[in-house]
This record gives sequence, C-alpha cells and structure tokens, in this order.
Amino acid sequence: MSKLWGGRFTKKTDQLVEEYTASIMFDKELAEEDIQGSLAHVTMLGKQNILPADDVEKIKDGLHRVLQRIRSGDVEFTIGDEDIHMNIEKALIDDVGSVGGKLHTGRSRNDQVATDMHLWLRKRVVEFVDMLQKLQSALVEQAKANSDTILPGYTHLQRAQPILFAHHLMAYVSMFGRDIERLQDSYKRINVLPLGAGALAGTTFPIDRHFVAEQLHFDRVYENSLDAVSDRDFILEFLSHASIIMMHLSRLSEELILWSSTEFRFVELDDAFCTGSSIMPQKKNPDVPELVRGKTGRVYGNLVGLLTVLKSLPLAYNKDMQEDKEGMFDTVKTLQGALQLFAPMIATMKVNADVMRQAVNQDFSNATDIADFLVGKGMPFRQAHEVIGKTVLYCIQEKKYLLDLKLEEFKQFSSLFDDRIYAVLQPEQVVNARNVYGGTAKEQVLAAIGRAEAVLAETNAWVTEYAERSK
Repeated sequence: MSKLWGGRFTKKTDQLVEEYTASIMFDKELAEEDIQGSLAHVTMLGKQNILPADDVEKIKDGLHRVLQRIRSGDVEFTIGDEDIHMNIEKALIDDVGSVGGKLHTGRSRNDQVATDMHLWLRKRVVEFVDMLQKLQSALVEQAKANSDTILPGYTHLQRAQPILFAHHLMAYVSMFGRDIERLQDSYKRINVLPLGAGALAGTTFPIDRHFVAEQLHFDRVYENSLDAVSDRDFILEFLSHASIIMMHLSRLSEELILWSSTEFRFVELDDAFCTGSSIMPQKKNPDVPELVRGKTGRVYGNLVGLLTVLKSLPLAYNKDMQEDKEGMFDTVKTLQGALQLFAPMIATMKVNADVMRQAVNQDFSNATDIADFLVGKGMPFRQAHEVIGKTVLYCIQEKKYLLDLKLEEFKQFSSLFDDRIYAVLQPEQVVNARNVYGGTAKEQVLAAIGRAEAVLAETNAWVTEYAERSK
C-alpha cells in the first residue's frame, strides 16, 4: 500500500528515513485511545451528515474489530506505516475496504495525536492519585501503630529534638497529599479536546467539536486551533508533578536506607522488598528504595528533555514534537513501578521502637526544653541558650547525658534550676509539650491522623468518579 500522504511525491521514501522518522515503535501504546477518538469522530461525521449513515456504521464496526485484533495481538504494526494512526487506518481499510479512508475526513494527524495523548494521560493521572492515596493509607496505618514511638528528629542529619515517629510519617502523608492536589488540578488542563483543530487552522467541514467532547467526556475544547495542535503544556505539567513525586519518594527512600542500616537499626524492611549479596551471605540490601532514589534522575531528565524540545518551536506542529511521547511513557512506567512497590513496603515495615527510644535517651535532643524551662523562669532566651550550651559541653566532657546530671551539677550553670527539670527532660514530656497545631504532641498527631483519614475518604471518592469519566 502506498503512503497515505504520497500523492505529491515522485520518489519512494529512503529506508533509513522511514526508520528514523517512524514512531510506531513507541506510540503503539496509544492504540486504544486512537480508536476511542476515531469512534467519537466518525459518530460526529454521521451526526453532521458529512458521511452517510451506512459508511459510519461500516467504519465503526471495522474499528471495533481492529481493536479486538490489537488486544489479541493479531495486528502487525509496521514502520512503513509510520505511526499508530496510519497503522490503524491501514488495518481498518484492510477490514472494510476503501470506505475506511473516509474516517480521516475533517481531521489531521496533528489534532489526532494530541487527542490520543490527552485521553491516555488523563487515565494515568487518575491511576496515580489512586496509588498515592494507597501509599498515604499505608503511612497512616504505620503512624497509628506507632503513636507512642519516639525517635530523634534531625536537622542537618544531626539529632535535634525528640518527635513521635508517627509525626515523622505524617510529614510524608502531607507531601503526598500536595502531590495528589497537583495531579487533581492538572486534570482540568488535560481534559481539553484538541480534535477538530485539523493540521493547524481547523477544517472546512461543518464538524461539531463540542459533540465529540461530550462523547469522549472532555470538559471543554481548545479555543485556538494553533494552540490545540502545538500545546504540550499538559505533558510538561505532568512530568513536573511526577518529578516532585519522585523527589518525595527519593527523600523517603533515603531515610529508609539510613534507618535500616546497622548504624541506625530504626526499621527493618520486609524480606520481600530486599535482596542479598552474591558474595556476602549476611547482607540484606534495601534495593527497592535505592532504585527509586536512582530512577528519580531519569524522571527529571524526561522533564528537562521535553522542555528543551519545545523551547524554540514556532507554531504550530513540528516533527520535533514526536519526542514528546517516549519520555512521558517512561516517566509513567517508572512512577508506576515505584508507587506499586512503596505502599506494601511501608505496610510491612517493622519498626524498632526500642532502638529509637534508646537513641533518644543517649543524646542531647532534649536540650532545647531546658532553655525553655529557664526562659519560663524569666531568663532571656539568648542567655538560656548559652547556659545550656555550656551544660551540654560539660556533659560531653564528663561522658554523661542531661538526665544523668545531679541537681547540684545543673545549679553550677544557673541557680534557676530545680527538681522539675527532670520531668521537663523526659522524652514523653518533651514531645507532648509541643501541643500546637501541626506539632509533635500525641494529641496533635492523632488529630492530624484523623484529618488525613477524612481526606483519604474524599480522595477515594474522587478516584471512583474520575475513573468512570476517563473510560
């Protein structure tokens, strides 16, 4: 079969050119969306009396048969037919005859491929919201199970103040909550229909773009035909959101890697999410979080790659834009793999509460509370800060911790110290003293868990609604 666009050409396309310019190797991922869009388009052509009803039914029946053949693996995609659109059109013509060539009436591959990507990506966004809320649920359950577990909080990777482990986990629940909000907000910019823009200027046929939008459950149509075929902002936005999600996963991965080391021993990852060494039989390696941390770079690269492709393109469509798909597909696959593993890995993680508590008992992370104690007695904070600094230095020199000091030792640094200092220094007291909204006190953490569970219920309802819309 000759090229569908070959009428103007006098020479056959060079084989190397065909191989270099073809996209079927990766855009076959869009097969179902391409047929979904074609079914809506041909239905509209019939409604508008652009095609006879008999032709419309033949084309629709043929498209359904082609779809079934694709799903069963009976359609052979070829580089000679360049891309998914022309491969499907050829399969349709082979099935229903020349009437299949009428399907392309009133559209171009430019608006067709844009429509396919909008259809494909909106499904993925809903799936990612669902996966993120499952990860949040796993974190919330671990937080509920560890609402009394205390560990050192860190700044600069140095022990800072005692906090509840549940509070630490809920920080990630908040991060992933923002990720969900970004994805949900992006849906309204993904759910815009480009079809009907033609190659760049619209079409002379009396099409009904809003009817097609209703058929495909799009909320609106692109206002400008040039923008419709050249816009890839919705992909850039997704790649940006995916990069932030991977950054959050990478931060959590780094902590899991540290916490599961012999030096920390705060947690132990389930055997199902670790691997061993080919030479050292004692090893238990946290390969899943390590790979997530590593794969974050490729997701960043896909974002920067597409930004670079688009930065100098004049309106409207250019072949450069064929580079928009592989990075998008790769990012989706990478993020899917990470999120599918993370939720069960968190759910099965063993928390070594005793080790965490021992770490808190053998550091100076309660020092700030002594300063607050002295401030409560009327000492200016800056002076109290200096007093406690000297007290900590004394402890280091004497190889003691603050709770090991006798009252007489405290008093050599300030006469304001009294017996109440020992209650102030208890880790539970240090934690629960921070009873402000968003703080680490148990009362506040339990309230945060309750709020998170309410939001999770709302998110689950959103997923159910939008999964139906995106079919």
